[in-house]
Amino acid sequence: MKKWLTALFAVVLLFSLAACGSKENADGGKEETKSSKLVVGASNVPHAEILEKAKPILKEKGIELEIVTFQDYVLPNKALADKELDANYFQHIPYLESQKKEHGYDFVNAGGIHIEPIGVYSKKYKSLEELPEGAKIIMSNSVADHGRILSMLEEKGLIKLKEGVDKTKATVDDIVENPKKLVFEADVEAGLLPQVYKNNEGDAVLINANYALDAGLDPAKDPIAVESPENNPYVNIIAVRKGDENRKEIKTLVEVLQSKEIQDFIKEQYKGAVIPASK
Repeated sequence: MKKWLTALFAVVLLFSLAACGSKENADGGKEETKSSKLVVGASNVPHAEILEKAKPILKEKGIELEIVTFQDYVLPNKALADKELDANYFQHIPYLESQKKEHGYDFVNAGGIHIEPIGVYSKKYKSLEELPEGAKIIMSNSVADHGRILSMLEEKGLIKLKEGVDKTKATVDDIVENPKKLVFEADVEAGLLPQVYKNNEGDAVLINANYALDAGLDPAKDPIAVESPENNPYVNIIAVRKGDENRKEIKTLVEVLQSKEIQDFIKEQYKGAVIPASK
């Protein structure tokens, strides 16, 4: 009798485990149930911090969020393509488009969350007007940021770009007027720019707000000039593999990050260094 009960218990347990791990499809076969866990890749600051704030809200909605942090702009997209991540949160739309073109990634924008204005930092000068003739301007080696930087410098009156050029794709070759004869250097990885600034290299260094924050700089107070957030196409987004933008978990993630609670957190936490996309 005892052996019979043990065998019966084992059979019941086996069927219970099977029921938890799969469900019957329309053809009578078995398919795995989808997990409510999301693995999202992010830059340390502010992306991972914003996700940490959203974590308990997502948990209440039945979604377990795992955050994987990255120090560069290349690996998060590779990890997404390799299906090591469900989504990533670190890049703006022009960078996403350039990466898709360069690597053939089949990614889409699932929703915009915030903007990180680029700042001009200098230990030698207190304003753009003070920059001397032939000043060395150091910027990221990320080509996707060059148009953004040059557009900002044009807006500030330092240079003029070729008429009709797509300003999100502009390069130094598109500069038609450069009264101060500024010299542009673009061979430094974006994450190393704060150290370049701290080492007092160059006359001015263009730094993305996320890397400035991560290095202990204040992107709202330390720069001598800041990119305008108005009509800014460089909103940071949740990127996913094409088709996954319709997943319930991804939609919920974006809804939470775009919620008033999280957008207010961004506004209060970063005090203008990071700007909510829905401000």
